[in-house]
Amino acid sequence: MSTLGVVVSIDGARDPAASLKPLLDLVSAEMAGVNRIILDKAVSDVELIPELAHHLIDSGGKRLRPMLTIAAAKLSGYGGEGHVRLAAAVEFMHTATLLHDDVVDESDVRRGKASARRLWGNQASVLVGDFLLGQAFRMMVDVGSLSALRILSNAAAVIAEGEVMQLSAAKNMGTTEDEYLAIINAKTAALFAAAAEVGPAIANRPAAEQAALRSYGRNLGVAFQLVDDALDYAGDSARLGKSVGDDFREGKITLPVILCYRRGNDAEREFWQRTLSGGDIRDGDLEHAIGLMRRHKAIEATLERARHYGAIASDALAIFPESTPRSALAEAVAFCIARAH
Repeated sequence: MSTLGVVVSIDGARDPAASLKPLLDLVSAEMAGVNRIILDKAVSDVELIPELAHHLIDSGGKRLRPMLTIAAAKLSGYGGEGHVRLAAAVEFMHTATLLHDDVVDESDVRRGKASARRLWGNQASVLVGDFLLGQAFRMMVDVGSLSALRILSNAAAVIAEGEVMQLSAAKNMGTTEDEYLAIINAKTAALFAAAAEVGPAIANRPAAEQAALRSYGRNLGVAFQLVDDALDYAGDSARLGKSVGDDFREGKITLPVILCYRRGNDAEREFWQRTLSGGDIRDGDLEHAIGLMRRHKAIEATLERARHYGAIASDALAIFPESTPRSALAEAVAFCIARAH
């Protein structure tokens, strides 16, 4: 089956790399420390654990979530070292969720190469994910902040709830937009929110500042996921690190599909029922799905919603005085949106 999509550009969008550069520059020294901790904590006498963990850790993810932790701590004037260890814990939590996600979704590809579950099997992927979660909590305890432990442990529980919610909604064309947003708020945005909130928490900043950065992270996370949803039907495989149409082939009900289904006629709804609910995907179906997305402007509507959540994230930073960290966090919002350019 062909995997060609249509690359959607956003008027006035900037180069994603340029938008991310201020954040990269801001956190580069601390992220070197995060990377050292990650390598150290992925070690185990059980040979399969580091082998499988490094397969994903070394696969080229941007590590956006731990960068948010570092930047938020800097914005909050934190002067200690705990933010580096918490950033590593955030990345381990994210890596664990990816391992678990691929098992639940039966994904064969992750970041452009064979997924861990495909190479080592579902059981090993789940158990190594559990190991990484355990290491993440060890690092939280080492930092000694009950506030940080509360924020990140709560996020871990919410993420698991999101996974169960997504499982319940799988292949269900009756899923509403509100239900889908609840899923991604739990499954994706909760970790973004926690990653940003722990910075001011360990700096003992006022509750209003913690709430502001939590709001920033949550809305950034929603925007990030919505752009991902759009790119699956309108992206560039080489830049995505995965094939266009992976969500379609896995039968995922994402926002572009929900909008297309609602806006379509009976024949079009039958198409979505056959392919996503029934799993009967034939040659040419992806191209037809993309055509329906164009007809009903589902990609544009999804990106418009992403811009909306991105604007909320940017506005959440307004209570902080102008500074290099605030500017870098604002540019991170631009990066998330510009990935659709």
